Amino acid sequence: MIRLAELISMAGVTLDDDFKIHCASGYTLVPPLEAFFAGKFREWQEEQYQEHFKCSKILSLIRIERERWLFAGLYKVNGVEEIKLTTDSEYSEARTGTIFKYDTEEVDGLDHLTGRVIVRFSKKFRAVHLTGKSHIDKLHVSEIRDKKMTIGEFPGYNVVTLSHHKLKTIIRENNPYWKTALSNVAGIYLITDTSTGKLYVGSAYGNGGIWERWIEYVQTGHGGNKKLKELLKIEGVSHTTKFQFSLLEVCDLQTGEKSVLERESHWKQILQTRKYGLNSN
Repeated sequence: MIRLAELISMAGVTLDDDFKIHCASGYTLVPPLEAFFAGKFREWQEEQYQEHFKCSKILSLIRIERERWLFAGLYKVNGVEEIKLTTDSEYSEARTGTIFKYDTEEVDGLDHLTGRVIVRFSKKFRAVHLTGKSHIDKLHVSEIRDKKMTIGEFPGYNVVTLSHHKLKTIIRENNPYWKTALSNVAGIYLITDTSTGKLYVGSAYGNGGIWERWIEYVQTGHGGNKKLKELLKIEGVSHTTKFQFSLLEVCDLQTGEKSVLERESHWKQILQTRKYGLNSN
């Protein structure tokens, strides 16, 4: 199996000893994969909480599922500026304190690989800013796509609104754009019974994220939830056509179950779905 380093070398680009591999899989205001699809990954990567990129170049990977990573480009590091955040800062909604703002530029000659090469890398540790020479030989190419990966019809996490019918179609077709986006995050989702306005708040975590959880609603209609089961028993399975799916909050797949369930409980309280909606606990 060919290695990513070989493809880069064949393109006439040299990787010196002073580079780092950035395994982007975290969540800030925008997940890295969504930033890439929006053409904003360089800007997303340039903002770091610590001075992670003391190196000449950054080889960027974005996790798409488990051991599969999207090659997101090679970037030259020109410099870094320490920025102290204030309440007037554009970053203040999510951050306080200090960030390191890097000045980078994408290395020429690899556009035919960026967004097209899928790398297999078995990373079983938490570190995401890796010494390049220690790990570069572990990056094996598993696929080279015909076209650069794009979000396609996926609109972004903040504006997802799906009828049950459309969700069934996306799942049935195994739509790669929706699957990549939704399996890359955990989070809190909302199901609305559009015939009554009643709400159900649920959560997804662990391997497969929201994508795997929503598959269960396609298969059963109720996803194993008590009140939704009772509703479909009374109204019939066809009542699922009244269900609308949306996202309240997304987070890193590495976020622990306890933290996700705490956020789920928060949204249940805010929306009063235990008292007035479709949550039984």
